[in-house]
Amino acid sequence: MIDLIKPELQYQEAYRCYCAAFRSANEPPRPYEELAILDFPAFIQKLKDQSQGAGLPEGYVPSTHYWLVADHAHILGNSQLRHTLTPALERYGGHIGYAIHPNERGKGYGTLILALTLEKARSLGLRRVLVTCDADNLASARVITHNGGVLEDQRPSAPSGKLVSRYWISLMDS
Repeated sequence: MIDLIKPELQYQEAYRCYCAAFRSANEPPRPYEELAILDFPAFIQKLKDQSQGAGLPEGYVPSTHYWLVADHAHILGNSQLRHTLTPALERYGGHIGYAIHPNERGKGYGTLILALTLEKARSLGLRRVLVTCDADNLASARVITHNGGVLEDQRPSAPSGKLVSRYWISLMDS
């Protein structure tokens, strides 16, 4: 059984294993990973606050985090749904970011987590969403296009300098 859930306290050990998998694969740390390790209840509260727009740093927007969980025990991936866009997010960040456990890639979980997160965006009342990926990330580009993404353009990212592909996905019923 696979569910898209909001982060919960009961997944502390699963989240630690999830983060460790990214470190083992020499990939960037998960957002707020240090806080999650030091004080998991504070980490969960921070994510809840973020979804309500409470205590956000300047330039941040309310966003809801989700975990794709298998059998109520194993985190397969995470997504972040930004409720609105700033000019910077519209240039290279988008509404939705997602990642899949390094050992679970290539199994369709990226397509699934994006599809489920798009449903959450629809329930927020969004009519279309922007999803971006590095231009050289062909797997992510396939996930986005499989979920209806239409390439608008490619632009360099100010933070990284890497070329970013920008896709819009309509959430309107056909």
